[in-house]
Amino acid sequence: MIGLLSGRVAAVGEDAALIDVGGVGYVVQAGARTLAALEIGAPARLHVETQVREDSIRLFGFLSEEARAWFVHLQSAPGVGARVALSILDVLSPAELADAVALQDKASLARANGVGPKLAARVVQELAGKPPPRGFLALGVGGGAAAPVGTAPSPQSAGARAEAVSALVNLGIDQASASRAVAAAMKSLDPGVEASTLIRAALKEVAG
Repeated sequence: MIGLLSGRVAAVGEDAALIDVGGVGYVVQAGARTLAALEIGAPARLHVETQVREDSIRLFGFLSEEARAWFVHLQSAPGVGARVALSILDVLSPAELADAVALQDKASLARANGVGPKLAARVVQELAGKPPPRGFLALGVGGGAAAPVGTAPSPQSAGARAEAVSALVNLGIDQASASRAVAAAMKSLDPGVEASTLIRAALKEVAG
């Protein structure tokens, strides 16, 4: 399985890019947000999700490990395939997506192409009670593509969110309520907030 590609961008198409890694070209499918950050001839580092089927092997590329993990997580909801998951990640960053699921914000998901109100409602309902994905962030595998600064979400932010939700769940708060409290707390905090500060703010949301 391929989980990471580092090379140069040989070509960029409507729904895929060709990444030259040591003279071998890998066709990597990606969403518009990722493709827009790639420049032909420039270095690129993509987190990859490999999907193996009986008749094909497909690589999906992302600017961050967090986005790749959400791509997989979204497909655990009935009716969501690779194309729909990419579409959702085109309109919502991983942090925004986490908030939308926690706050049951169906309208935000429905902005994505191919996602109607019913599917949006099904996705937030299905994912609301599940822990947010962490991917390889817990192992310290961070970073994104060699793209303009600011295109990839902060692994620190993702880790703080996950740690805060886990802390609230350990205190006896159900997963959905913990996620909502953390999402609400993040609205008034800096994206790089430490987990301890976020936990205290989330507890105030639960109490208030």
